[in-house]
Amino acid sequence: MASVPLSSLCFSQTPKSLCFSFVASDNLRFSSSSSSLRFLTPKKNRTRIRVSVCRAASPSPSPSLVFRNLDADDFRHPLDKQNTLILRAIPGLNQLGKALLGTVAEQVMLLENIGTSVLVSKDQLSDLHRLMMEAAEVLNIEAPDLYVRQSPVPNAYTLAVSGKRPFVVVHTSLVELLTQKELQAVLAHELGHLKCDHGVWLTYANILTLGAYSVPGLGALIAQSLEEQLFRWLRAAELTCDRAALLVAQDPKVVISVLMKLAGGCPSMADQLNVDAFLEQARSYDRASSSPVGWYIRNAQTRQLSHPLPVLRAREIDEWSRSQDYRSLLKRALPINSLQKV
Repeated sequence: MASVPLSSLCFSQTPKSLCFSFVASDNLRFSSSSSSLRFLTPKKNRTRIRVSVCRAASPSPSPSLVFRNLDADDFRHPLDKQNTLILRAIPGLNQLGKALLGTVAEQVMLLENIGTSVLVSKDQLSDLHRLMMEAAEVLNIEAPDLYVRQSPVPNAYTLAVSGKRPFVVVHTSLVELLTQKELQAVLAHELGHLKCDHGVWLTYANILTLGAYSVPGLGALIAQSLEEQLFRWLRAAELTCDRAALLVAQDPKVVISVLMKLAGGCPSMADQLNVDAFLEQARSYDRASSSPVGWYIRNAQTRQLSHPLPVLRAREIDEWSRSQDYRSLLKRALPINSLQKV
């Protein structure tokens, strides 16, 4: 059986302090300051050295608009709405989930993160804390706990159990890959999962699938069908949360840039990536998959994926940013400066 995460984002951070890389030579010593490197080794003993300096990043601009009385259905993707209604209609599912996912599960997840990650706060990684608090304010949701975890795989995910305090985990490699504005879009994406109760409902769906596998006879067939439906919903939920990211970033190119970097980016090539070229790539994928054979291959390619393909997510968010629904939400929003004066 395929393993399905509760809810996760499978979305070149400028380093926050002076850093340098070099090809070292023998007997080389140096001292550094915020703007220069001073060599202390005698000139005749030096060999050629390549140095790149990254200055501390200035804080990214805050979002200019906030959404008061924002409801999850204001930006929920239609397929997400449809599948959420189906789960809510299953008798007893909510009570079953609460019974199976109680304090023990919460403690396991909590202790795992406290023991292996860094908890972000105003006194610990304050820039990340500010990005989370701003994103939560824009989406009109209480900010969850935020952890940073050491991992070479760029990823972020959200864990939530009904009635318990949720938390978001961000991997260090993702922080290194993205700008602050892009990282805030990732946090907004994760907040979208919480705003839409994805974590709780996806957990309940997993329980249903596991239960079906234990039924003799047709149980496996039923479970496979449930899994396929679940993956379809997971993909729709990701599209919803990309919209939450756009509501905070308020610039579709920021969200698309995140998707592009996850598809094929690294810090050393970040300044060479082109969002417009990536969108053209998405359009070429649509054209290539429009034939009957292409349609079949596309479905086979995505059927067992928990996340839509990056090019498809980019195209979706580009289209929604041009939609009347998005423009209507922007008209409802309030300038953040006006709230600060009240």
